[in-house]
Amino acid sequence: MTFNRRQIMTGAAGLIGTAALGGITMPRRAFAQNAIPTYTPEAGATLRLLRWVPFVKAEEEAWNANTRAFTEATGVEVRIDQESWEDVRPKAAVAANIGSGPDLVMGWFDDVHQYPDKLVDVTELGTALGEAHGGWYPGLEGYARRDDSFIALPLCAIGNAICYRASQVEAAGFSEFPNDTAGFLELCTALQANGTPAGFPHGKAVGDGNNYAHWLLWSHGGRMVDESGAVAINSPETLAAIEYARALYATFIPGTESWLDINNNRAFLAGQCSLVANGVSLYYAARNDPAMQEIADDIRTTTLPVGPVGESVELHQTSTLAIFNHTPYPEAAKAYLAFMYEADNMNAWIEGASAYCCQPLRAYESNPVWTSSPIHEPYSKASASLRPNGWPGPLGYASAAVMADYVLVDMFAEAVTGQRTPEDAIANAERRINRYYRV
Repeated sequence: MTFNRRQIMTGAAGLIGTAALGGITMPRRAFAQNAIPTYTPEAGATLRLLRWVPFVKAEEEAWNANTRAFTEATGVEVRIDQESWEDVRPKAAVAANIGSGPDLVMGWFDDVHQYPDKLVDVTELGTALGEAHGGWYPGLEGYARRDDSFIALPLCAIGNAICYRASQVEAAGFSEFPNDTAGFLELCTALQANGTPAGFPHGKAVGDGNNYAHWLLWSHGGRMVDESGAVAINSPETLAAIEYARALYATFIPGTESWLDINNNRAFLAGQCSLVANGVSLYYAARNDPAMQEIADDIRTTTLPVGPVGESVELHQTSTLAIFNHTPYPEAAKAYLAFMYEADNMNAWIEGASAYCCQPLRAYESNPVWTSSPIHEPYSKASASLRPNGWPGPLGYASAAVMADYVLVDMFAEAVTGQRTPEDAIANAERRINRYYRV
């Protein structure tokens, strides 16, 4: 486990208690860093953050501890509202459009590009943080920038990797996990024959569904748009990806067409399937349950297999932090962000997340969490290796809207379930993509 540092700290809450008992003044490190701008919260400021429901309890505890430390240092109370992964996107969009609600949002992918004019410009802070901490990873930075401006701050990549039962893969006749898509299909076929099938979501899962659909497409050389943003989904490569997806789907546990982000976790931990793609939270859900130690001991992780393109091409769940311009306290909100990205605080959060959240800035890649367990290794490079969902075209309103509308997820789901022929599924996706890219 990698929660020791945070447990020892009692997550800044212990520091707050010490301050209250002993008269110690909390350090205001975020405002003392020479390279980071200083923001003075408005008098009487309070903040409200909308964030996604955490899958790792210690991640939430570390975030909340840092938040309490910020309140102790500044007097600014921060209310944190949690919503399901699927509900953060529409609730943030409503807040942006009506101009009221939370002051900040911990959002998904390039959602902020759907309402950039509703956000506070944080270019000064984003630039300073990048210069002070080794630079942003390009894939993550792209999600938070519009032209030359930061409309949000990159927060993390939530790494996606294959999680499997080693004993069941071995029982299926595989001494080593296959690293290519052809061998992977053979493995899934053998697992199904043994009554221990795999399962990947074809439902509207914000993270897992999108990660799987984009990997299917990219691993076979398909792309939604080209470098200029011209729609390119209708291609032999996309058809090949769909045919491969149909073959894989035939080996899956029943019901994956309706899976959301929680369903593969539940099926795996219930012993209904032996192989899924997930964040490291799956491993810790088993490890932290005394009744699941046998499963936890049997779990291994690895990167998704390489397809015909010959290289690893993956989408990882990404999150950003943005400030709505309807907030009456923009200086307090920027001060909160500056505090959360301070080295001690960011490292404590990354460590608390125990490999669930991959750092946004290169300076934090040396965090000991990444070498504390072999389970963490496939997740350690997520921020460096991810392709943004609009790849290879530009990120913006169109790419954000296509993802929010689950166009690629639906294309594969329609084809594998027989709702449409592969060709009709591609044509339908092309029509939907064209509406957003206005071609």
